[in-house]
Amino acid sequence: MSFVNKEGQSVPQVTFHTRQGDEWVDITTDELFKGKTVVLFALPGAFTPTCSSTHLPRYNELAPVFAENGVDEIICLSVNDTFVMNAWLADQEAENITVIPDGNGEFSDGMGLLVDKDDLGFGKRSWRYSMLVKDGVIEKMFIEPQKPGDPFEVSDADTMLEYLNPQAKAPSSISIITKPGCPFCARAKQMLLDKGLRYEEVILGTDATSVSLKAISGRSTVPQVFIDGQHIGGSEELEAHLNK
Repeated sequence: MSFVNKEGQSVPQVTFHTRQGDEWVDITTDELFKGKTVVLFALPGAFTPTCSSTHLPRYNELAPVFAENGVDEIICLSVNDTFVMNAWLADQEAENITVIPDGNGEFSDGMGLLVDKDDLGFGKRSWRYSMLVKDGVIEKMFIEPQKPGDPFEVSDADTMLEYLNPQAKAPSSISIITKPGCPFCARAKQMLLDKGLRYEEVILGTDATSVSLKAISGRSTVPQVFIDGQHIGGSEELEAHLNK
């Protein structure tokens, strides 16, 4: 079979059966797409390696940049049931992503991208792809090439962001090691916030110990700030870095 690019067509009309808390909630295609700009990426399965290590995390990381460029919602779709999708979302801590269970494969089939994964014991699953949908109409699709296995070359978040806005700048990856009650840590975090820089915080005593602090930074004091793989140092060094 060959995949058909459906740019310019409406998305399939499907009702998705989701579980929210203790209630079953049906969500229609119109509820997801009508009157909105949506990025959807589809993948073969929750908890599978590429999906968990790269595909979903990067969309989650870049979600604020997508929002700045007019995207109302980012949807991850897979041919899994809602319980699996919800468990995967909780495991991934992907707070910026809406997961949709295409449990019966109806949406994927309507897209012409439902494929047999019998060799892996998966049954029928979605081929990996991404698309930009405006008011229910597909504007752009990035379909992975038909190769053996699970290619991951064009449906990534950075490719979609490049299409949306070639000038869009992906945020720096910033990590800061802190400990509770540290005034220098509070100052460093505030400096980052004042510059509009998002960061991930590693808290000693909760996320790691002084052993990791010394192993990673070679120092025993906090905070220790890292930006795009570069060790910046403490709060004074961060201030110098931000103001140079």
